[in-house]
Amino acid sequence: MRLTWSHKRYCRQRAQHLTTNPSDATATSARVFRTRQMNGMRALITLILMISTNSVRSWACPSDCICLSHTQILCNSGHLTFVPLRDLPKTVEHLSMTKNNLTYLPTDTFSGLRHLRKLTLDTNDIHRIDRFAFRGLPRLRELSIQHTPLESLDKFSLAGLQNVTAILLGYNQIRVIHEFAFAGTANIRLILLNNNPLHMVSANAFSGLTNVEHLIMPSGIQQLQPDSFNGLDSVGLLKLSFMDLTSLKSYTFRGLSHVHVLSIQDSDLGVIRADAFAGLVHVGSLNLLNNKIDAMQSLSVTRDNRIRHFRFNGNHVLDSPRRGTFVSLATAVSEGFTVVGNHFPCDCHLFRFIDSRPFGNASQDLFIGKNYCISPLELNGQPIAVVDPTVIDKCLQTSVAAPPRTNTGVTMTAVLVAAVVHVLTGLFLHDLAV
Repeated sequence: MRLTWSHKRYCRQRAQHLTTNPSDATATSARVFRTRQMNGMRALITLILMISTNSVRSWACPSDCICLSHTQILCNSGHLTFVPLRDLPKTVEHLSMTKNNLTYLPTDTFSGLRHLRKLTLDTNDIHRIDRFAFRGLPRLRELSIQHTPLESLDKFSLAGLQNVTAILLGYNQIRVIHEFAFAGTANIRLILLNNNPLHMVSANAFSGLTNVEHLIMPSGIQQLQPDSFNGLDSVGLLKLSFMDLTSLKSYTFRGLSHVHVLSIQDSDLGVIRADAFAGLVHVGSLNLLNNKIDAMQSLSVTRDNRIRHFRFNGNHVLDSPRRGTFVSLATAVSEGFTVVGNHFPCDCHLFRFIDSRPFGNASQDLFIGKNYCISPLELNGQPIAVVDPTVIDKCLQTSVAAPPRTNTGVTMTAVLVAAVVHVLTGLFLHDLAV
């Protein structure tokens, strides 16, 4: 464009003004710099948005899926037989794959989805989860595998979930939890195993599992192997209910530590073996509530267990406890214990047990007043305190010491021999008479 005379005149006047007023020249330069800076920022932001848009659009939504965004993908009812890992964006945070035909989760099934926070695999045909199937998911918070035919949790199948807060495994067909199934999994608020036909918990099944707020076991457990909870550390609530055991075996709870509440309730425990609680340490409250117990060899709780509260309430014990059954209970529990609402056969074994003062002098009146008789029939449901004192005295007076163990076999053999001789003699005399 050619400058007119008036334009030239304006430029000469402007130049003379800036020469005589340098402060105005500085301000003008600053305005020009700011304008150029803003233009540069706008260009940079536009470039970033273009790159982001292109990266989001660089993947196609997998078939049979609905992609609400690059972070939320629903692949429900899609008849998928495998996880379309190559088609999923690495940015996905919420992935739902319910009602598909997944049968098997191999090692590193979800490898590369490092932003994944919630994974739902409910209502699939999953029969097996391989070792480290969920490895490489450092941000996963919730894992749900429910309503599937999954029959066991194999070794390391749920290992390495460092930051997960909830593992939901309800309504499956889990019968066995194998050793180290949860190894390396920490900071969990909830592990839900409800509505599974769990028959056996293997030794070290929960080893390496730490910082669990609630571990809710299913009903119907038939076997707790020794060391079932070995290596399980820092638990808020461990609840075992509606079990059907032949016995609570020795060292069942060995290696379980730092439990706020361990509750064993509403179960058939069979025989409580000696040392069932040996190796259990740092327990806020140990509760045995409303169970059926065939017999107790020994309910040994010592100071080494470091238990603050012990509650043995509402149980039905079919064989009366013997002297020494509750070992060291009065001195072992630091903040108190209760043994109330239980039912025992009111026989001589029970009265000898009471006479041994297992809970100290202060608790004897409470024990006989707050616990009840199963038998004899006429006393069923009555407090132990109503038993005729003369009956108790008679039991205590007729207490007979057991014969020495070294002679037991000889004594029984002599009795059997005598019985056989008697029978044979009778037959011989009968033959002579005939």
